[in-house]
Amino acid sequence: MTQGSPDVFSTIVLVVFGVMVIIALIAIFAKLYNWAYPFLSRYINADTIAHWRAIMGYRRSHGRDDDDDDDDELDYETRRLLAVIPSISIIVNDDDEVMIAGAAAYRLGIVDDERIVNDRVLNAIHSVRESGGKRSCELVTETSKRFVDPMVDVGVADGGDDGGDAGVSRPNWLKVTVGQISDGRTVVLINDVSEERRFARMRDDFVSNVTEQLLKPTKALETLGEDLEQDDVDIDQILTEAAQVRRYADHLGHLVSDLLLLIKAQSKVVPGDANRVNLLAQVREVADRVRPEAVARNVRLVVNGDDTLMVHAEAEQLQGALGKLMENAVEYSRPNSAVGVAVSASKDGEHAVVRVVDQGCGISREDQARIFERFYRGGNQSAAANKEGVGLGLAIVKHVALTHHGSVSVWSAPNKGSTFTLTLPRTR
Repeated sequence: MTQGSPDVFSTIVLVVFGVMVIIALIAIFAKLYNWAYPFLSRYINADTIAHWRAIMGYRRSHGRDDDDDDDDELDYETRRLLAVIPSISIIVNDDDEVMIAGAAAYRLGIVDDERIVNDRVLNAIHSVRESGGKRSCELVTETSKRFVDPMVDVGVADGGDDGGDAGVSRPNWLKVTVGQISDGRTVVLINDVSEERRFARMRDDFVSNVTEQLLKPTKALETLGEDLEQDDVDIDQILTEAAQVRRYADHLGHLVSDLLLLIKAQSKVVPGDANRVNLLAQVREVADRVRPEAVARNVRLVVNGDDTLMVHAEAEQLQGALGKLMENAVEYSRPNSAVGVAVSASKDGEHAVVRVVDQGCGISREDQARIFERFYRGGNQSAAANKEGVGLGLAIVKHVALTHHGSVSVWSAPNKGSTFTLTLPRTR
């Protein structure tokens, strides 16, 4: 036994030495790989390398179905490949279960509870799985309410004592491509083009509305100038044209004021003693300015509420937003009806709420989703509003609400009137 001890000791030493050599070789190989990878990426293509590695991982995993480690490697490599793709990525298995999906897929209304909930996307997945190839389509979805940001998606209220939810969100425009990456996995790539679509709509509305409002005064001035150049000037006609030019000048001045107010309402209001105001007093001051127009239209303007509520606000911006809400309510009200303006605290006591209620023609559900967009004019425009408006009023209200850390919403139905709710944080 004693004589065998040196041999056993030598064997142990050799084994330990061998393990250390193997560990050293692995470390050296890893360092060489990390050193060589940037050069390979530069001369080949980083995406190509990642793609090649993902394919090799896929082949290894399917070459040995019983090797779970290779399946894990495929998932890891697939994730790395999808991470460099700018589109929103979803991976679905053969049971239609979502294996990989970012928060955006849930927010855009494609995935919920680890399942594809959009029928068109699900049908495209089934079609690709059965026939191969790829499928592409364009979708319009709505953001799930639990993902709606009241500071962004200001919109349609569902009702309730406090004005309801801050919004049915704006629509999402999506370009979707579906293809297979293996026998058991299907990839859904989503390109969210919502911002581009919204910008295009706003641009078209701007060109249509503002250009019209600028061309009319220009034409009126041109006509007045031509008539003044005539030898036989018709004084009555000149006076009529001059009055029209003056009205257009007033309208342009109003348009410029709205644009300036919209620009001012882009920066957040910082609470301070200098901007602490009584909300009901602000409402009454604006109502006094709007009341003559209400009287002219045979509409009663009634103001009431809690006169103890204080908020932090830039008075010019707040009064501008309140004025837009009251002016719209009066303009769209029927003769011999009333517009009510109420100021109260929210249920939780944390906010001050202003509700402007009219008994007018109401707003369709389709228009409600867009009425807070700049330069958008709904289909229920009155003759005067359609002639002179450019679609800035409610956009101003929205931006004033956001810059004051609040929100605005609307409840309305055709022929049942409208209720606009402006909510602002109370002072501490």
